Amino acid sequence: MKITFIGAGSTVFAKNVLGDVLATGSISDTEIALYDIDAQRLDESYKMLTNINANINAGRARIEKYVGVEQRRAALNKADFVINAIQVGGYKPSTLIDFEIPKKFGLRQTIADTLGIGGLFRALRTLPVMFDVARDMEEVCPNAWLLNYTNPMASLTGAMLQHTGVKTVGLCHSVQVCAETLLKSVDMPTDNVVFNIAGINHMAWLLDIRRNGEDLYPEIRRRSRVLNTRHDDMVRHEIMHQFGYYVTESSEHNAEYMPYWIKRHYPELIERFNIPLDEYPRRCVEQIDRWHMQREQLTNNENLTHTRSLEYASYIIESMMLDKPYKIGGNVLNNGLITNLPREACVEVPCLVDAQGITPCYVGDLPPQCAALNRTNINTQLLTIEAAVTRKKEHIYHAALLDPHTSAELSIDDTVRLCDELIAAHGDWLPSYS
Repeated sequence: MKITFIGAGSTVFAKNVLGDVLATGSISDTEIALYDIDAQRLDESYKMLTNINANINAGRARIEKYVGVEQRRAALNKADFVINAIQVGGYKPSTLIDFEIPKKFGLRQTIADTLGIGGLFRALRTLPVMFDVARDMEEVCPNAWLLNYTNPMASLTGAMLQHTGVKTVGLCHSVQVCAETLLKSVDMPTDNVVFNIAGINHMAWLLDIRRNGEDLYPEIRRRSRVLNTRHDDMVRHEIMHQFGYYVTESSEHNAEYMPYWIKRHYPELIERFNIPLDEYPRRCVEQIDRWHMQREQLTNNENLTHTRSLEYASYIIESMMLDKPYKIGGNVLNNGLITNLPREACVEVPCLVDAQGITPCYVGDLPPQCAALNRTNINTQLLTIEAAVTRKKEHIYHAALLDPHTSAELSIDDTVRLCDELIAAHGDWLPSYS
């Protein structure tokens, strides 16, 4: 078996995902190809994984590194699984551009990696690279599965599924921790809980949550309403109060997926709902600083070990290779799975994994108000894909004009001007648009 990791310079994430493989004896006798365009970061990941392989896997995995676009096909050659964790443009310049130029127009963001003007442009600079990877995969590993961890999840995964021949599933962390996060926030036990989640990435809905057959939602909602302290999840609790269901991704994310929270004419909402503006750039700076402290520990620690995490990747690989059924929350093309969302949308639904691959589960109708909120995000996602595929600038405008947060704050003229400034500022990180 061969696993190729695209973006392997993401050292901490590579430790979690590939460390999981090395910690799973049934799949740890494998070939691992590490690929990145940053030679230094790639070498750091290689040293780290080599140490883990020696310490917990008796060196059974064969780990090779490949640097630069010219070595990408070699890294992908005959792969069975390809893990994608790239960030095109990085914190500097692209993430800063995504935040600073919208600020000039009075448009504030929190994370800007999924929807909104920042998520739109992140998709536009990432999709050309992913399409290049797909073309290589179609030629040198046509039967491989692409496990996509890169955001914006729905736009990228949906584009791969619609416009390439690569078997792709999008994987996120939010489904695994959603129910537990909600229960802890209202001081309820988290054991023996059964739940059902479906929707779109970062805005999937906790449709049902039970313990021993008892519906926990009434008590959750009662406790939520009487919480009398400020906390980090106030937006999601308010969404649950107004729309009936808790949403998978964090409050800082969902604050910018809807038009209700970040508003120039209602600045008091930022304090009232504890919304962290400019949160992602702040995290980037913290992560860079933390990496400087972690580098020595992770790359030069000869005693480094790893314990298997909750990341889906190793469980998917184990399930497919050993025909060991496993359930995930996966991002796939809708095709009628959620009957009141567009067929071409990328949805997040329960999926069964086994030797046959990934089989999504039928969901049926979402509650109408939940489906309506999903559709406001799907509109922008589908038009972002259309822009990336056709290279028509008008579809960039369409995607931005239909974004809930942007359209609630800016006029049509300002939205178009904002897009034009972002296109110019990103320069060669974007292809040309007509």
